[in-house]
Amino acid sequence: MRIVRFTRKNQPVKYGWVYEDHVGEIEGNIYGEYRRQEANFPIGDVTLLAPCQPTKIVCVGRNYAEHARELGNDVPKIPLIFLKPLSSIINPGEPIILPSQSQQVEHEAELVTVISKRGRNITVENARNHILGYTIGNDVTARDLQKTDGQWTRAKGFDTFCCFGPWIETDFDISDALITCKVSGQPRQMGSTRDMIFNVSTLIAFISSVMTLEAGDIVFTGTPAGVGPLKAGDVVMVEIEGLGRLSNPVKA
Repeated sequence: MRIVRFTRKNQPVKYGWVYEDHVGEIEGNIYGEYRRQEANFPIGDVTLLAPCQPTKIVCVGRNYAEHARELGNDVPKIPLIFLKPLSSIINPGEPIILPSQSQQVEHEAELVTVISKRGRNITVENARNHILGYTIGNDVTARDLQKTDGQWTRAKGFDTFCCFGPWIETDFDISDALITCKVSGQPRQMGSTRDMIFNVSTLIAFISSVMTLEAGDIVFTGTPAGVGPLKAGDVVMVEIEGLGRLSNPVKA
């Protein structure tokens, strides 16, 4: 099932589900008990929002060997995690704003895991019981600031630097899903989830040994090689085979 957050004709924001090219409302709690209403709104008549409201955004760096190497870094021996602020979230289709402080803003196409229930010290074996589903992400990064600062909060934390959506797919095989990124139609990134250094279950176990994961939290699982610069006027399209597409324009 594909879960969305949406608004329609200035009405309150609701959770919904997608059936073919229509959206239906969901009554109840998507992390608990809920009921699906008939899918009777054409998807073109609704505005899709970021599909969940996390309490935190946990990201994993250098989780693809070729990406680590393209930036001149060693492959990590344990997961390298960092946080993005909630204020960095934008909706599908909203613009990525290039900050004046950076001259080298880059895209990072990623598979994103959505947590289904609260957990601490989750085991690898039990990790799948804490996964609601998956979505598409773009971990926008000010690469020059990442290099000069030595730590990543500023480089990863600007407003509009967390793009994810357009929906959460609850039934998706991540064993060998193709991740691609195009910028204004030009191919930039291509890789498979099978090439992750640390798989999703390992990441959830590791992260939850550090911090409690809450329902709705999202985990950006790392980006394949091919990251590159963005400029005003670009349109970034991240696609994951079988999951969909996420598109955001770029503005100064």
